Amino acid sequence: MQNHLVLLLPVAVVWWAAGYLAEGLPRMTHARELRRHAGWLLGLTLVGLGLTVALPIAGLTTAGATLADRAAAGLALAALPALVVALCTVRRVRRLRAGAGALAATARTPAPHGLRAAAAHPLIGLPLQVTGLALLPALITASGAAEFFGPGITGPAVTIGVLGVGAIGVRHALRHNRLAERAMPQPSATSPSPARALHV
Repeated sequence: MQNHLVLLLPVAVVWWAAGYLAEGLPRMTHARELRRHAGWLLGLTLVGLGLTVALPIAGLTTAGATLADRAAAGLALAALPALVVALCTVRRVRRLRAGAGALAATARTPAPHGLRAAAAHPLIGLPLQVTGLALLPALITASGAAEFFGPGITGPAVTIGVLGVGAIGVRHALRHNRLAERAMPQPSATSPSPARALHV
């Protein structure tokens, strides 16, 4: 087991916790509850981004090959999804928290479907969960478990990872679309149907 696992593991745990919290965000049925969970998610996301940036900076400020250098190298695969989190997810979670806060007058105020659809947007949950998944290869390597699988595991692991990311993305998109459809205004019972309107 490599010593830099102790640096990588807290980073991964923060990202996994953020991904888990984002998964349950659309299930919040009350505005105050949604606002509270969005605040927790925003805090975890900022901590994850801070740790992801801090390790490479620590590696640059030290001479020679240190634990921080090896840990920073393990973050390379997670850099792109973490960048998406910084550019897209943080802004959406802030807007979601503000929107829920505007409706959280009482503890029992229901969260509208539009707000829950915003919480289910793929650009909230997907980048967080992909960042957590992208840290798994570095953790496996640092723990020494990669020696038991051999070099031939790389191809299947990449395929499984791509399929997993695709499945997560489709699931987020379907849930977002379902909640967005519920948020659309229902047609009035007194309004004429398009066929009748043509005959009038």
